[in-house]
Amino acid sequence: MQSSFDLSKPIAIGSDHAGFDYKESLISFLESKGLPFKDFGTHSKDSTDYPDYAHPVAGAVEAGECSFGILLCGSANGVAITANKHQHIRAAICWGEELAQLARAHNDANIICIPARFVSESDAEKMLAVFMTTAFEGGRHANRVNKIACHV
Repeated sequence: MQSSFDLSKPIAIGSDHAGFDYKESLISFLESKGLPFKDFGTHSKDSTDYPDYAHPVAGAVEAGECSFGILLCGSANGVAITANKHQHIRAAICWGEELAQLARAHNDANIICIPARFVSESDAEKMLAVFMTTAFEGGRHANRVNKIACHV
């Protein structure tokens, strides 16, 4: 699988309890492709708080320790809101392959956020594959992306 990310670094992955099964499924998908990953939890279906996993995933991507991130929760809203608090993170909620492609091509997203309660596991794998293999187009989109970060 050709990737638009540097896969010499691991892929960061994390979820709350609502996304746990999908996280495990996506880990199996990554393993089947021989791709390195770092699992930031959760490690069970016990109720937990999504920021406890979204912040470490976003931090690892932001610090360059991981090539990109995957976050899951019930709606994907909580993990996306949390991850996007990090200055150099562009976390995109995706519920279809076209959105995953556009998140990369137009927004240079570096974390895909998947709503586990609203997509199938198969669709989650397809979105991840598209996200990983789509390059940022740059051009007119680069100027827009460069305006995202807050300059305090």
